[in-house]
Amino acid sequence: MKKKELPEMSPLYRKKVAIELAFWKHKMTKKQPLSSVWAKNIQTRLNNLIPERIHQVITFAIEKMVKGVLFGAKYTTAPPGVYGSFQLREAYVKRLIDTYKKTGSLEGAITGAGGILMGIADFPALLAIKMKMLFDIAATYGFDVRQYKERLFLLTVFQLAFSSHKHRAEVYHRLVIWDAYAADLPDNIDSFDWRTFQLEYRDYIDLAKMAQLVPVIGAAVGAVVNYRLLEQLGSAAMNCYRMRILDIE
Repeated sequence: MKKKELPEMSPLYRKKVAIELAFWKHKMTKKQPLSSVWAKNIQTRLNNLIPERIHQVITFAIEKMVKGVLFGAKYTTAPPGVYGSFQLREAYVKRLIDTYKKTGSLEGAITGAGGILMGIADFPALLAIKMKMLFDIAATYGFDVRQYKERLFLLTVFQLAFSSHKHRAEVYHRLVIWDAYAADLPDNIDSFDWRTFQLEYRDYIDLAKMAQLVPVIGAAVGAVVNYRLLEQLGSAAMNCYRMRILDIE
């Protein structure tokens, strides 16, 4: 979709979007707090203690899992939507996000109540819900997820939402210049940096999700954490598409 093809929107809504986008951009680019530096350093040291063979197994598992969702969801996602205005399009996106937040919260409560084994099952289930939400958001904004590089865009949005502060700045820059960046990407998903993807994602959600494995409180933790993770991903997706579509400085 090119910017000139963007549907009309009211001046008031455009101003609202511009303010929200400006706040979000500031959040993505603000200086890294010292607490984040410490936390990331601790996680990096812990990762360095894990044998390389374990990292390879985890990377392989996440790669296959994400690829399965990426290439499966395109067949269950509706064609790009056509709406009368950008404001209407975003109304549908917000409704989608709300539905997926409730679905993820319910899934987290069920798996959290089931103990360790069910808690482990939450990981692939939640990942599938997140990816399907991204596909539906893309289609609602008018993008064709059957195109390979559109799916890479979604993976990059996913990385932005669940990366450390330091890595987030790098991913954000890719999204700012997406068209130029995507032009140089190889036409082979195996060239994607799956190692960094799994490390950043795992480090980001580890602490939040570990409490879900604790008996008694697991259900409540799973419901709240999943709800917030999907809310965060939905917000990132909306603002990434706004940044990509709109001519707003």
